[in-house]
Amino acid sequence: MNNEIIAQIAKELKIKNTQIEAVLSMLEEGSTVPFIARYRKERTGGLDEEQIRVIQEQYEYQVNLAKRKEEVLARIETLGRLTEDIVKQVNECTKLVQVEEIYRPYKQKKKTRASIAIENGLQPLADFLLTLPKYFKDDVFTSYINDKVTSEEEVISQAKDIIAEKVSNDSKIRDKVYDSMMNYGRIHTTLKKDAQDEKNTYEKYYDYSEKVTTLANHRIMAIDRAENEKVVSVKVEFDEEYLLNWVVRRMIRFPNSPVAPYVQEAIEDGLKRLLYPSVERMIRSELSEKAQNGSIEVFSMNLEKLLLQPPLKEKTILGFDPAFRTGCKLAVIDASGKKLCVDVIYPHQPNAKVRESKIKLVKLVKDYKVDVIAIGNGTASRESEAFVAQTIQENNLNVKYTIVNEAGASVYSASKLAIEEFPDLHVEQRSAISIARRLSDPLSELIKIDPQSIGVGQYQHDVPTAKLKERLDFVVEKAVNLVGVNVNTASVSLLKNVAGLTNTTAANIVKYREENGKIMSRAEIKKVPKIGPKAFEQAAGFLRIEDGRELLDRTSIHPESYPVAKLILKALLLDKKDMGTQKAKEAIAGCDRNVLEKEVGCDKYTLNDILDSIGQPLRDYRDQNDAPVLRSDVLELEDLHVGDELEGTVRNVVDFGAFVDIGLHEDGLVHISKMSKGRIHHPSDLVSVGDVIKVFVYKIDKEKQKVQLSLLPC
Repeated sequence: MNNEIIAQIAKELKIKNTQIEAVLSMLEEGSTVPFIARYRKERTGGLDEEQIRVIQEQYEYQVNLAKRKEEVLARIETLGRLTEDIVKQVNECTKLVQVEEIYRPYKQKKKTRASIAIENGLQPLADFLLTLPKYFKDDVFTSYINDKVTSEEEVISQAKDIIAEKVSNDSKIRDKVYDSMMNYGRIHTTLKKDAQDEKNTYEKYYDYSEKVTTLANHRIMAIDRAENEKVVSVKVEFDEEYLLNWVVRRMIRFPNSPVAPYVQEAIEDGLKRLLYPSVERMIRSELSEKAQNGSIEVFSMNLEKLLLQPPLKEKTILGFDPAFRTGCKLAVIDASGKKLCVDVIYPHQPNAKVRESKIKLVKLVKDYKVDVIAIGNGTASRESEAFVAQTIQENNLNVKYTIVNEAGASVYSASKLAIEEFPDLHVEQRSAISIARRLSDPLSELIKIDPQSIGVGQYQHDVPTAKLKERLDFVVEKAVNLVGVNVNTASVSLLKNVAGLTNTTAANIVKYREENGKIMSRAEIKKVPKIGPKAFEQAAGFLRIEDGRELLDRTSIHPESYPVAKLILKALLLDKKDMGTQKAKEAIAGCDRNVLEKEVGCDKYTLNDILDSIGQPLRDYRDQNDAPVLRSDVLELEDLHVGDELEGTVRNVVDFGAFVDIGLHEDGLVHISKMSKGRIHHPSDLVSVGDVIKVFVYKIDKEKQKVQLSLLPC
């Protein structure tokens, strides 16, 4: 371990060196992030999954950064061009992109104008000009003429090329230019002459200017995309005259020198041709990286909230996959997610078999005692919502409906996994089942879909795929392990995300169940092929046995802590059968945890976690989140008035606000400016995907059929 890097990370995260050392040590031993966060709190000081992830990523980044610095310095040294200034400049870098920018002039395959001039023997002349002599001999330039440099003008020009590159590589000048561009510059975009933007998607950026320091991530992403699609040109505007004068004053101490004009020309060339473009590239790269990281964080935050939506337990659900021409696909599932039936109706144009469709829907609801109808939010969603609401009202049905995010449902429906699960069904029928299951158990269903196909982000297609996938995979793993998994009902898709398990061991668990029947204890999991001691240690606490021989197997208590758990139960005068009862809750509330900690001989973190499990052995982490809004009638734009108070579900959170489903055809936008009287950093400070919130109608656009909302009373 690198103690210097550890100290640096500890300072940034404001935690102790020992906490970081403990995390890195356990990761090196093969422990997973969820396991460390849940079952090794005594070693980490209670660090959560996000903190552990940051430690892991930052340490790896800093190690790679230090290694790259050594490589760059070594390569520049082999070129014979390493100076103390370059060493200082490289060592002060905090990002890889900064190191690469310094190294860039030295790794060019083609020669630079300055390197050619140096090969032609003009370095001494450039050094002489920089001394700014008061006079010089008449032959000072002609003496450098040779078979490669054949005129006095060429001699002067090449000497200036060397000075220009020196200006570009000067660390203090680079820092000054960077500071000026970053802190005082403006990003300016202009429409290209031959630009093609038929839908005027980027109209805002046809002629747009904003300070670099205030440019929001979503605008950076939009500008980058518009530039990549060759719609706009982008440049950083800054005070070039000020910088030129600053550099001239720094380098030309004797302005009356007869060679001062040459040096000034070289300075201007070095700034405009080399340094300005170089620093501008660096700043644009940093802005893009910041925006991409922000986009990844927004996506991952939204995905986590979506995965952790509470399941609608003990309900029979009808999944309703809307469509126009091909008809609306229906699927009824029971409380366990098992398919009961599939069907199709044609309530919309061009078929418009409305009466027949209503009769069929009513029959399904009554025959299967459907509790909730889950309507996908894709094409024909709101028309289907109106149809369902009307059918409920006309037939006085005792059923509610809700709109479900169906992003990625079609991807799953055509996947190998879906085909294996429902080989006799069409793609659309599988999609209806998926929509129903997303309401019944969001985590178990959404886990089957590539996270990038779930539309809860912004500009996710413009970020590095590998980086996005890595972050989203972490979110999925975190969510699965926060909730825990029923080892006897979980799919391979769900099991493979449990800490310590792989696709192979997850498949082996399912195969073991099929061949041997239900797994009756956590200890029995050790019999599954390829689950060794380490895999069992990592996974056991997250795998639940609902009706097994050992009652503690139902809880999140790790098997390694069973002896301590039994001592705690004994000290509280409880039996395992008392877990979750009022008696257990009263005993926990009345105990002295400090005394109990010493009595049973465990740390405070383990004690508190065990007490929580004894009090609520079957607690579902997701139950703390808002349940979906269930409706029985539809809302029309004509029903709304400015100032109306409504209840809605947050469907997506982005940098500039949140989109809220209030039952209209389109989700309403709550702009960040309408979220709080005070300043907030990001909409996620106040709302999350899945939240059920109160909103007020701020503005109604009947022409565009859109509504703007506010969290503040209008």
